[in-house]
Amino acid sequence: MKSLRHKAFAATSAAALFAGMAVTAGFAVPAAAAGPDTTYLVLAPGNSTNQAAKRVAAANGTVVADYGQIGVLVVRSTNPSFSTQVKGGGVQSVASTEGLGAQLDEGETVEVDAAALAQAAGDPTAEPMYAQQWDMDQIDVPQAHQVTTGSADVVVGVLDSGISSSHPDLATQIDKSRSVSCLNGVRDTAEAAWNPTTSDHGTHVAGTIAAAINGVGVTGVAPGVKVAAVKVVDDEGMIYPEAAVCAFLWAAETGIQITNNSYYIDPWQFNCRNNPEQRAVWQAVQRAIRYSANGGVLHFASAGNSNVDLQHKNNDSDGEITNACLVLPAEAPGVVTVGATGPTRQKSYYSSYGQGVVEVTAPGGDTRFRTEGARSTSTDGILSTTFNTSTRTNGWGYKQGTSMSSPHAAGVAALALSAHPGLQPGALKSFMQRTAEPLACPAGVYNPVPLLSGYEANCYGGKVNGFYGHGEVNAYNAVK
Repeated sequence: MKSLRHKAFAATSAAALFAGMAVTAGFAVPAAAAGPDTTYLVLAPGNSTNQAAKRVAAANGTVVADYGQIGVLVVRSTNPSFSTQVKGGGVQSVASTEGLGAQLDEGETVEVDAAALAQAAGDPTAEPMYAQQWDMDQIDVPQAHQVTTGSADVVVGVLDSGISSSHPDLATQIDKSRSVSCLNGVRDTAEAAWNPTTSDHGTHVAGTIAAAINGVGVTGVAPGVKVAAVKVVDDEGMIYPEAAVCAFLWAAETGIQITNNSYYIDPWQFNCRNNPEQRAVWQAVQRAIRYSANGGVLHFASAGNSNVDLQHKNNDSDGEITNACLVLPAEAPGVVTVGATGPTRQKSYYSSYGQGVVEVTAPGGDTRFRTEGARSTSTDGILSTTFNTSTRTNGWGYKQGTSMSSPHAAGVAALALSAHPGLQPGALKSFMQRTAEPLACPAGVYNPVPLLSGYEANCYGGKVNGFYGHGEVNAYNAVK
């Protein structure tokens, strides 16, 4: 399993030419040779963007999305001096998001022969592939389903690469009225826009949360709830800050109560608030998260796949980091950060960790190296719904990562909200911690892959510790 690392991707378009002097709302801007068409986040000091929008126009920028409720504008401009010229009254900060996109590491998808796996055994709902879903037994999903499979009034937003609306395990589960593409920070509710194009990551995540009880394939943690596709991953596999801002606000404004975020926003893994450009990104995303939390949304986010101690960070690909550098959105206030466990309930070898950072864990899979050059079976991964973007066909397959653990936790939260309607985000977060099953730190240095270096980790803490936080989520505890 590769570490979740990223690369920068610069969006460019045909150049436009400025002529003479632009004079708008009292601001005079000298003409400049056109540069690449670039996206910026422009932040106002308050919740009004009126004055900031005037400065944007004066600096030869175009507002493509106005999120005045949090004082953020998404702007496009070919003016190479835009960042300098837009500053002034009504503008608190500005940052180009060029190069600040984070690339989703898909990991390996191991597709399965559905007919070969069909057994219709083990699950009271008789889903034919349930026997391979060790993750559901591990967090007591069958017992929880005896109480509730979830309420259709509960909607989980899957902020990801889109969800296949034609998948037989998901077609009935998607709330199309709350699904949207947020690419480029602009909302597009067309069904084609929020379906997957180059990645099945979001389809796999959605199946873990809410795959239907229909006798076809697998079951989700909460098959009675709905999911909404909120597309934030573009065709290059990139997640840009403006898409995340759009998505968090969309969740709040459309009545989505829970979101799953199996990604992070920074090409170097950590967003450093002591860097002026990255600080503007942090501020914009944090404003959006705070706004959505106030609107009744609880966010779950994966801790990351780099086996990093998030409480004691060392350095980033961008250079030395300090405590001002955080994983975004996982370390943003109000977000539930989820680590990963394997079928032995130990920390998955790749899962990042950290006391006070990871709050709960959930099954994410662990196909670790057992002997030199050999892996354990792919069935130690997480089986869920897939979409082959080459053949445009639906199926089922295994993936592993904290990308897979976070939707387990989001699904359990959806069951909890179904069983206990009215829980607000803070109360639901606390409830998830209290109902998790505590797991103790392993003794000594944890070294799950002794044949390879770089996987050692130190666990510290007691009942609440750095590997497992409050423990592994438990569906039955959440509903009984």
